[in-house]
Amino acid sequence: MNLISFFPAKKPVVSNDLFDFAFDRFFRDDFPAAFNGNGFLKTPAINIAENAGGYRIEVAAPGLVKEDFSVKVDGNLLTISAKKEAAKTEGEKYTSREFSYLKFNRTFTLPETVDAKEGISANYENGILNVSLAKKIEAKPESAKVIQVA
Repeated sequence: MNLISFFPAKKPVVSNDLFDFAFDRFFRDDFPAAFNGNGFLKTPAINIAENAGGYRIEVAAPGLVKEDFSVKVDGNLLTISAKKEAAKTEGEKYTSREFSYLKFNRTFTLPETVDAKEGISANYENGILNVSLAKKIEAKPESAKVIQVA
């Protein structure tokens, strides 16, 4: 009986291989989406949850204030964007500046069951932007009706 290894042996990573891997991955996978003309573009993580009344989109964006966000609906497209810029200070000269300021834009296609006219609200609390999307009345599931047998 011969044993065949399911996982082939991995060759040890040397510094040159690690550099090549990181360099290739950056330009192959992330370059078009991760770099814009002003620097690196960071897109926050999101969660989408559904319940009987509608949907909720959670956007993890700590360090922002509610005035930094823009939530727009155009037809069946929901766009969530934010822009945080460095504060301008007069009379100061930085010797080092490592704070990153971000700008992002996420667009979602709304399902036909969402009330895009009146059923969308957003609030920002504790670093999380919550966008609530209510379902149309006809799309909400009705509770089971018990029929008495006569």
